[in-house]
Amino acid sequence: MDETVKAPEDCATMLDVRAGVDAVDRALMRLIATRFGYMDAAARIKPDRAAVRDEPRKAQVIANARRSAAAAGVPEDVAAGLWDWLVEASIAYEFEAFDRKM
Repeated sequence: MDETVKAPEDCATMLDVRAGVDAVDRALMRLIATRFGYMDAAARIKPDRAAVRDEPRKAQVIANARRSAAAAGVPEDVAAGLWDWLVEASIAYEFEAFDRKM
């Protein structure tokens, strides 16, 4: 992350906190862009549109998010809800990407 951003425990002002949150948001956006790049790859690789929605894989991804959240000290239900939304958004994007290749 940005060297000028303080760790949460070192923040003394709301400006420090906001700078940290903004830096994390920028890093998250770069990661989300990479994740959606993988959705483009999946749409390119999957043989048919019916393969886009994979409920067992969705459940696995959300379970992984819960485990990662627990290990990181993040509320598991919050993480699971975020990942559920992210996976659904990714599936919708992948359907669009799959249709573009036709």
